Amino acid sequence: PLYKEEVVLWMNTVGPYHNRQETYKYFSLPFCVGSKKSISHYHETLGEALQGVELEFSGLDIKFKEDVMQTTYCEIDLDKGRRDAFVYAIKNHYWYQMYIDDLPIWGIVGEADENGEDYYLWTYKKLEIGYNGNRIVDVNLTSEGKVKLVPNTKIQMSYSVKWKKSDVKFEDRFDKYLDPSFFQHRIHWFSIFNSFMMVIFLVGLVSMILMRTLRKDYARYSKEEEMDDMDRDLGDEYGWKQVHGDVFRPSSHPLIFSSLIGSGCQIFAVSLIVIVVAMIEDLYTERGSMLSTAIFVYAATSPVNGYFGGSLYARQGGRRWIKQMFIGAFLIPAMVCGTAFFINFIAIYYHASRAIPFGTMVAVCCICFFVILPLNLVGTILGRNLSGQPNFPCRVNAVPRPIPEKKWFMEPAVIVCLGGILPFGSIFIEMYFIFTSFWAYKIYYVYGFMMLVLVILCIVTVCVTIVCTYFLLNAEDYRWQWTSFLSAASTAIYVYMYSFYYYFFKTKMYGLFQTSFYFGYMAVFSTALGIMCGAIGYMGTSAFVRKIYTNVKID
Repeated sequence: PLYKEEVVLWMNTVGPYHNRQETYKYFSLPFCVGSKKSISHYHETLGEALQGVELEFSGLDIKFKEDVMQTTYCEIDLDKGRRDAFVYAIKNHYWYQMYIDDLPIWGIVGEADENGEDYYLWTYKKLEIGYNGNRIVDVNLTSEGKVKLVPNTKIQMSYSVKWKKSDVKFEDRFDKYLDPSFFQHRIHWFSIFNSFMMVIFLVGLVSMILMRTLRKDYARYSKEEEMDDMDRDLGDEYGWKQVHGDVFRPSSHPLIFSSLIGSGCQIFAVSLIVIVVAMIEDLYTERGSMLSTAIFVYAATSPVNGYFGGSLYARQGGRRWIKQMFIGAFLIPAMVCGTAFFINFIAIYYHASRAIPFGTMVAVCCICFFVILPLNLVGTILGRNLSGQPNFPCRVNAVPRPIPEKKWFMEPAVIVCLGGILPFGSIFIEMYFIFTSFWAYKIYYVYGFMMLVLVILCIVTVCVTIVCTYFLLNAEDYRWQWTSFLSAASTAIYVYMYSFYYYFFKTKMYGLFQTSFYFGYMAVFSTALGIMCGAIGYMGTSAFVRKIYTNVKID
């Protein structure tokens, strides 16, 4: 801004400190508005509308580099109703958020004395604004002027502005909001190191299995000429080689299965791209930009979903490919929108600013039908034509072979439950940091960590599902597709269980709105994570199964 140019103080929202998502319009509390009226209108982005940002002009007259002494800007006529509203807000530790030049400022509404009988309102906003050249780089708010709330009195609200020169560069002005001591704590580094150890162990295990099976094969093929029939019958003809005629049989419910795999691949692509963008651009500096980016990237990566889902469905001999495409395209959006719709009812009942406006709902539906669906169709057609031919290394027998009895711990159900433990173990420390930045007031900025954790998660997931599948096939059970998907996807169950622990022991949330918001969106997050892990696990296992059966000689 130039000298004496207007600087706008936007009032955003007010709400209880412990419930970050329960926010209301600032002027839903009976605050009064400043005298200045004329203001250019504020245009909000899609991400802001979904996150409940409600910017309203405060009416305070602030000009660039022009100090203002303490000035009364309006007065509150405190009748009984208004006093009750303020008392309720102070009891629940309400605090509000404002913006000056996109920099957030937080202030507390008021405070109660020790015995909880008298309530006081802070009436004086003391703003200190730092400038570097002609850019605003730093804003501090001090709340002063404690006034006791007595019914039927008038309370005068005042403000003052002090401008001071600052050495902070414009690019670095957000650094004071970040918390390095929290995010770059020793535990964070240690957890990454710990996960790496696990990765090395698992990769070793998988390569050992591969080497062992393949080496035995080659040894046997070279010795086969010298062995007599007796030895050959007693040889290594048990286990996974027995099911070579059934291992490439299509999975049960191929339509749902391929839709899940397609969606999982898309979620993985979205996570990867959004993390890379966040590492390059500081997305945390703009309101709602993270969400807007994620929605845009999700829509743009729809062909990935169509390609993987459609080609897998075609390879499994599916006929109803249009139905598969619709289910694949709307699986994740329906889950997210369904949850949002349910929580929206509670938000409307609460008059919270998180209630999604009708226009925004229409916009999101339009994105689903006019962007996601056509792109998905393109992906599906490409997938069916480029890699839709079943080119399996072994023929599938006409008659499925019976599955023999096996020990209880080899049952698919047990394998599925145990499969999620290691992937969860490799990410749960990072989950703590991500949850804290979402449900408490920290800004997550260490996307390099997140990238590492995503890579570790992929490797661990693939290794675990390969080991699980190897044991399953050795027990002569060829139902490996769903088992490999679900043994990785069961990570979601552990993450959701962890979110219960987090809610009760790490937060102080209360109230129907915040609780349903928390458990609703945690369920969506866990499910999406599970589908992504499942797809990664299946892709890795599929490559492994092909590899070992390519080398089998079948008479």
